[in-house]
Amino acid sequence: MSAAPGRPKQARTAARKGEATPATTVRLADARLAAPTATSDSAHPRKWVAPALVVVALLVWLAALALFITTPLSELPRYFLQRYFVLDATSLLFVLLINTVFLGIAVYLYSRERSSRLLAQDILPRALLSLMFMLIMNLGVLSNNLVVLWALIEASTLCAAPLVARGDAANPRQVAWRYMLYSAMSLAITFLGFLCLTESAHLRGVAISFQVDQLGSALSASPDRWQRLGLALMLFGLGSKLGLAPLYGWLPETYETAPTSTSALLAAVQFNISVVAVFRVLQVFRGQDGGFVSQELLVMGCLSLIVAAIQVMAARNYKRLIAYACVSSSGVIAIGLSVGKAATYGVVLYVVSNAFVKALLFLSAGRLRSVYGTNQTAALTGVIKVLPFSGLLFAVGIFALLGFPPFASFLAEMLILSGIVQAGNLMAFALLCSMLTIIFVATGRTVFPMLWGASEQPRAPHQESILTILPKLGFVGVLVMLGAYTPERVSRLLVVVAESIGGR
Repeated sequence: MSAAPGRPKQARTAARKGEATPATTVRLADARLAAPTATSDSAHPRKWVAPALVVVALLVWLAALALFITTPLSELPRYFLQRYFVLDATSLLFVLLINTVFLGIAVYLYSRERSSRLLAQDILPRALLSLMFMLIMNLGVLSNNLVVLWALIEASTLCAAPLVARGDAANPRQVAWRYMLYSAMSLAITFLGFLCLTESAHLRGVAISFQVDQLGSALSASPDRWQRLGLALMLFGLGSKLGLAPLYGWLPETYETAPTSTSALLAAVQFNISVVAVFRVLQVFRGQDGGFVSQELLVMGCLSLIVAAIQVMAARNYKRLIAYACVSSSGVIAIGLSVGKAATYGVVLYVVSNAFVKALLFLSAGRLRSVYGTNQTAALTGVIKVLPFSGLLFAVGIFALLGFPPFASFLAEMLILSGIVQAGNLMAFALLCSMLTIIFVATGRTVFPMLWGASEQPRAPHQESILTILPKLGFVGVLVMLGAYTPERVSRLLVVVAESIGGR
């Protein structure tokens, strides 16, 4: 039988193998979207799962909000379960933060589940893994013991890996395995730090406890080599969980490969438990080895910014571009923490705003992928016309990421830069400004043509439900509120957290 006329040889070969060629990927994605997605109760017996997930997320968020409103900061800290868990300013802030972000992600999952047959079929395991993940996150944020916190970070990785493996990119299971391997290696380095601190205390004949409020008494005011090595290894291991160079390689491919909701969970929720771990280490070592801590954080932060600037310039994939922007954000946080003092409040505000920026960008990117069927920026033009709301919100997220007013990220970056100048570290100031400028130009060059460029193949505008837009609008509202006017109670909480890690 002769080949069908007009079909390229590559397309005919791919068709016989059951593969999709790049030229047909977008058409296949459109066909899947055009196909009816409504399912009967017998075909989709788990319609209750996604609404139940939203209800649980809402109840937990309301509980966190009530805790924030009703708990006077003067009555903190409060200890629980033989002092293994604590409610202090740090845990109060991050409990509220991660549960607010998760509520938005849960609403997004509910909206996507209604229009995606594949997600509808897989919603139960995703919901259960997500709830288990959030339980671990909340326990980790409340942990008063560094070893328990370390174990909970690893447990969160075990919950997140099956979610990463559900991605629709190439070889998601291999990426999930590499993600677990990197995490195990990072946490093994951290555990070696614990062992070094134990050896230091043993040589001095001092009993050691890894409770955050008790570990400081086991440290020496004149640190020996074991104590310094332990501190260095702990910061290095936890820094790699933040995506700091040099052990950042897991982050871009994991964020790109994972389903969008999982990418948001990793970037905006799991990231913050690692931030809490670094804050706890700084709270323990505050006033001891300050110069040593600053040097290590400064080096990792500067390396991360350089790596992110180079990779953003080369990025032609919008999810990977967001991932490298996350590496850049980690670098900003590390440099701000290395300076301390006046920059610390800016760091805390930056961490909070960054969580909402990442969630906004990844959820908007998920909507783009659901319509265009690809993460490649070259395949997307005129997004604002096709997806007016999601395209606009993606653009808003990019502006917030780049530190434009009136978003909280702008205020946070200005405070960090001001703190660096006050500390007299002009080299760090120059590097930070130059790298952020490069990232700004490279991101705009890649993203803005994708959003506003003229389309070669015009598409009809897609309808977007209010549920798809609602969580992203909520994130934008929080970012504007924190940037334009921070409520006094929130500002006071941020100040107390900043003071606990050496700010003033």
